[in-house]
Amino acid sequence: MSHGRYRLLLAVIFLLLWVALAIAPSDRHDWMLENVLVLSFAAVAIVSARWIPLSRISYTLIFVFLCLHQIGAHYTYSEVPYDEWSQRFLGVSIDGALGWERNNFDRVVHFAYGLLLAYPMRELFLRVADARGFWGYFLPLDLTMSTSMLFELIEWGAAEIFGGELGAAYLGTQGDEWDAHADMALASLGALVAMLIVAAINGALQRDFAREWAESLRLKHRRPLGEDAIARMVRGQDAR
Repeated sequence: MSHGRYRLLLAVIFLLLWVALAIAPSDRHDWMLENVLVLSFAAVAIVSARWIPLSRISYTLIFVFLCLHQIGAHYTYSEVPYDEWSQRFLGVSIDGALGWERNNFDRVVHFAYGLLLAYPMRELFLRVADARGFWGYFLPLDLTMSTSMLFELIEWGAAEIFGGELGAAYLGTQGDEWDAHADMALASLGALVAMLIVAAINGALQRDFAREWAESLRLKHRRPLGEDAIARMVRGQDAR
């Protein structure tokens, strides 16, 4: 199957899921707020598809993350009945087995954000910024951490603007004052796990893995930048 057809297949499946979960959500206003993320992803995916089509792996990971997000949007993140599903279909309480005292679906999705989206970020860094070696693993982790922090700020701003039950539903802290910190930490952990897995695979299959890693950490330009670089540019302008 070609890349174009694979993207189309994922888009059709997601659209069907989106329509199904758009029917009678727990909180229509919260659902609308949560879907701002989906619309943003869709816009970026459509615009970038011609410029830099990603691999099937990357599109699959993005697809899985958006599906998880849509489930959270339908029920609101703090009320997704995953434990009821587990007890009904598996006969096991996830909360009981793990000792969870709160609904942790939001925690799982924040971890999944790093675990599932760090690889597509890495693909962009490798293909657009030509990141290599250490930087091909560190930069996706760094971007995951910074975007996770940005999203927490967006959540805080939305909660301040809308307030009341809608703000509380969108924020989903469930009374945990460290909720934002935990969310960012889990997203970072997910990205770290993803990059360690990728590094392990590349270390086993890529013959020049160690050389590329060492080369990426080698100083490329020995001359200082900052004020020294500005002085060189000024001298260059004067010489013209």
